[in-house]
Amino acid sequence: MTRPPSVLALWSAPRSRSTAFLRMMVERGDHTVLHEPFSHLLDFGHATVGEREVRSEDELIAAIRRQAAKGPVFFKDTTDFRYEGLLADTAFLREATHTFIVRHPAPVIASHYALNPDVGRDDIGFGRLAEIYDAVHAATGTEPVVISSEELVADPATTVRAYCDAVGLRFAPAAMSWQAGLLPQWQRTSRWHEHTSRTTGFADVGTSYPDTVDNHPLLRDFFQYHLPYYQKLYERRLTPKNGNTVHDQRKAVEK
Repeated sequence: MTRPPSVLALWSAPRSRSTAFLRMMVERGDHTVLHEPFSHLLDFGHATVGEREVRSEDELIAAIRRQAAKGPVFFKDTTDFRYEGLLADTAFLREATHTFIVRHPAPVIASHYALNPDVGRDDIGFGRLAEIYDAVHAATGTEPVVISSEELVADPATTVRAYCDAVGLRFAPAAMSWQAGLLPQWQRTSRWHEHTSRTTGFADVGTSYPDTVDNHPLLRDFFQYHLPYYQKLYERRLTPKNGNTVHDQRKAVEK
């Protein structure tokens, strides 16, 4: 196992079960956990790290570094915004351990549209997610860890164990379940976390939506745009059986 990271980030397109992953990290109890500090900054004009309120990406990154000097930090964030400050900060892209979770874009798009009918194409987030992935890859020279949301739900323990092994965390079986409820840090965006607040572990709640990529032309256009970005990241995901990526396996076969 590698050394645990001082800053561990999980990036996700909205509606991809990243909040459930954060809920598990809260249950572990061994990290300061920040809920969507970058998106809150752009959405509300400020974010909070510890006792500090920040109003720019530079201030936010500096605050995360200060917090990490006191103990390990985990944050998860979503790509309904483009984070120019993050993308420009090569040092932070290199210093933090940036990881990714992907979910098939069809349910992502339907779920996002149900909550926000004014959502724009880029706000679905897979294009921006791939952009962060590429920036981290370029800064570090290594491919970041990617996990599949569907595999996380189908086999939580195996998927989380593979993730922990890949990033240098101990696997904590007791953190795989939790009490239902809305965390205080979800209050500002509570309607986006209603389903997760009712869960007690990783689960597919099986929600259906009236508007989908199959019956709505705009959503179909969104799907066709974002599918290649999703596929690129999905092909590089960890395989829960052995902790290698599909991309690693393909390269091994080619050799």
